[in-house]
Amino acid sequence: PFPVELKAGKKYAWCSCGHSKNQPFCDGAHKTAAPGLSPLRFTPQEDRRVLLCGCKRTRTPPYCDGTHNQEAVQGARL
Repeated sequence: PFPVELKAGKKYAWCSCGHSKNQPFCDGAHKTAAPGLSPLRFTPQEDRRVLLCGCKRTRTPPYCDGTHNQEAVQGARL
């Protein structure tokens, strides 16, 4: 997971494809690397420190839910 400080009212685009060089945020890499995917856009209602998902398998995007600890994720080929 990526610990980040989110600012209320600021627009964010969370990378859902895993190809961004600006993780956990989108840099547009999906346009060529994963054309069927798009970022998850969100705007927090309050300032807060959160963990954003890095494995891209969370059930609560864009937030980390611990899925990265599962055997299937840990054993995935890179």
